[in-house]
This record gives sequence, C-alpha cells and structure tokens, in this order.
Amino acid sequence: MTRLPFAKLRQRLHSFIRHRGGVSAVEFALLLPIMVTMYLGSVEVGTGMSVQFKTTLAARTVADLASQYKSINNATMTDILGAATAVLTPYSGAVKVVVSEVTTDAQGRATVTWSDANANATARAVGSSVTLPTNVGGASITIIWGEVTYPYNPQFGWVLTGTINMYQDIFFYPRLSTTVTRVNS
Repeated sequence: MTRLPFAKLRQRLHSFIRHRGGVSAVEFALLLPIMVTMYLGSVEVGTGMSVQFKTTLAARTVADLASQYKSINNATMTDILGAATAVLTPYSGAVKVVVSEVTTDAQGRATVTWSDANANATARAVGSSVTLPTNVGGASITIIWGEVTYPYNPQFGWVLTGTINMYQDIFFYPRLSTTVTRVNS
C-alpha cells in the first residue's frame, strides 16, 4: 500500500471541499417532499373543486327537471333522481339526492308538500316545516327544492383528509303550472 505524499493529500482534500456537485443533490433531497406534497395537494384540491362544481350542477339538474312537469309519477321521479348520478360522472359514490316541493302560506311559512329521495338519502317528511332563504321565500308560492350531497374522499389524503360532504341545494319555480303534483303510478 502506497502512501500519498502530504501535498497530494492536501490537494485532493482541497479539491473535494471545492466540489459543488453534492450540493444540488442535497437541495433536491430537501425540496422533493415539499414539491411532491404541493403537487398532490393541488391535484386533491382541483379534484375537490371539480366535484363541488358537479354537485352544484347535479342539484340544478334535478330541480330543473322536476320543475318542468305538471305531475310526476314514480318512473319519472326515478329518472330525475338518477340524473344526478349521470351528471356526477366520472365521480362515483353514495350520492344523496332529495327533490321536494315546498309551499308557503299567506304568512310565508314553508312546508313540504311532497318529497322523494334516492336509495342513499331520506326524503323530507310531508308537512314538515322548513326555513327558506330570504331571497327565495314569499307568501303563497310553490317551489321545487333540489338537494345533492356527495361524499368526497380525496385520492391521496395528504393535504385533504377524511370524507368531505359536498352539499348543494337549489330552488326552481314550477314552469308549466303553479304546482307540480306527485302521483304514484
């Protein structure tokens, strides 16, 4: 085994200290977890925003469809409730859909006239009192109320965790008559 002279060892040590190639690797190793978290977080937030948009669109769709009838039977209501699932595609899950007709009396008190829900949700009780937003309520009116709740589970769960229930409701006035009759046939 040959020994390097002291001057040569000193030169190699000095060269090693001045070499900056490892600094980039250390910086990369320090920044990689932060950058991956930011990327996955932006994907989760973007997907969550897309689900919220589709939930809003699904609520609008079911209320809009129900408002276009003079009377609705069971088969039609099944199709209307199923429309929310079609709107939410490609997102799948146990979406809850409720469509109700709400009527107000002369004092503006709102009660449920009829209500239907898909298999994952519970319909509102007929005759139950509800509170309408101030910009919707009024005396002696009838409105269709569409509600959709989508349980959003983030793909990665790094930034957003747990189930986030995206809820949206919307109100439509009946279009072809003053009320929409709900018939069972």
